Amino acid sequence: MSALTKLTLKAALDGLAARDFSSVELTQAHLDAMAGARALNAYVLQTPDRALEMARASDARIASGDAGPLEGAPLGIKDLFCTAGVPSTAGSNILRSFVPPYESTVTAQLWRDGAVMLGKLNMDEFAMGSSNETSAFGPVINPWRSTASNRALTPGGSSGGSAAAVAADLALGATATDTGGSIRQPASLTGTVGIKPTYGRCSRWGVVAFASSLDQAGPIAKTVEDAAIMLRSMSGHDPKDSTSLPVGVPDFAASVGKSPKGLRIGVPKEYRAEGMPAEIETLWRDGIAWLKEAGCEIVDVSLPHTRYALPAYYIIAPAEASSNLARYDGMRYGLRAPGANLKEVYEETRAEGFGEEVKRRILIGAYVLSAGYYDAYYIKAQKVRRLIADDFTAAFETCDALLTPTAPSAAFGLGDASADPIAMYLNDIFTVTVNLAGLPAISVPGALTADGLPLGLQLIGRALDEETLFTLAGALEKAAAFGAHPARWWA
Repeated sequence: MSALTKLTLKAALDGLAARDFSSVELTQAHLDAMAGARALNAYVLQTPDRALEMARASDARIASGDAGPLEGAPLGIKDLFCTAGVPSTAGSNILRSFVPPYESTVTAQLWRDGAVMLGKLNMDEFAMGSSNETSAFGPVINPWRSTASNRALTPGGSSGGSAAAVAADLALGATATDTGGSIRQPASLTGTVGIKPTYGRCSRWGVVAFASSLDQAGPIAKTVEDAAIMLRSMSGHDPKDSTSLPVGVPDFAASVGKSPKGLRIGVPKEYRAEGMPAEIETLWRDGIAWLKEAGCEIVDVSLPHTRYALPAYYIIAPAEASSNLARYDGMRYGLRAPGANLKEVYEETRAEGFGEEVKRRILIGAYVLSAGYYDAYYIKAQKVRRLIADDFTAAFETCDALLTPTAPSAAFGLGDASADPIAMYLNDIFTVTVNLAGLPAISVPGALTADGLPLGLQLIGRALDEETLFTLAGALEKAAAFGAHPARWWA
């Protein structure tokens, strides 16, 4: 593998600006690495011709002094983002033939700033999953392996392809989305950095919808600074998205490296889950100590409605999914299965096109929205959501950010939880509260387990206060000094 693929995004941008190497050379190095890593199944589609064309254009702009903030940097794109003229499948058979004629706002902004597209990244079907096993294109394999076993492990989900590609040096960074933890949990399981920004910070236009009030785009990157650089380009008000916030975009990277001295960090007692592995508890204590040593004040806080978050989420998200996915009927785009009449076409298309987990969530959503159960389930879940948001509001009266574990375990074996939906849903236990409240949160790698697998720490911030999160995440990253990389086994 070329040393160029080992670079961080920041180092690559600096090298391109200094003419140490060209974007074509950098892009070709990543394309070569991707060709040798097909065993990971991180990409569902590679776009080498387009990537090299974009790289040549970047080199020309660099030479003319007209470089953008991401000029020449090769990135991977989660296949939930529509890319004009390039298949965009959302990991589903029902969209396997869909080629959008338009570009998502987030990816358009990346190209505006000079980024290069390497290809489309694998994901759980319609972003529904925590292990990247529901993809119609097969599971992504985590580049990390346990020292105790050679079993194939999950990279987490739904942004498993994004996390695996970054961890295996198959992209300098990647776009991802987070509906209940789908950026942060994969980042934790792959030793990468992932931030879910404030709801409305990044446009949802052109991103295939799962649960519209919860979905939010964000980056997965190698370092905190890289994530900050990417998020700046991905963010911004978009009039095409009614939920997009009309606020300015800070220079997030400028917050990385600042002293966190004087910031108050809340430690919520409700995140000490029953049966949580001792290694995660130890890392949490280490994280508290690291921030304390950096000059932060540690305070205990309570988020009393946390235990209701998972049930509320798994009512609200499927309800919204059942509505959003009704558009896939075989009439306008994507798969169309034959049928004797319109009703049969609908039924056969959906039966053939949707995977089992998607069907499960559509059925749950239709059930909780039905006339006899709407008040008992959906309305009650929305009331719980309000109480969870109020818990955070109260907590932030006494602290500037919260520190918690990111995920309840390290990477687990493929198939270990796929037969038990409840066990799979429990992977989101530390992350769904943030989506329900619309807050920003970041996962930073902190340590390895005894079996050599990465674990992450999560920081949760006030709405639109990603800058504080980047300052604290930078301090955690420096203290943890996490420099481990997966041993190359896939080629």
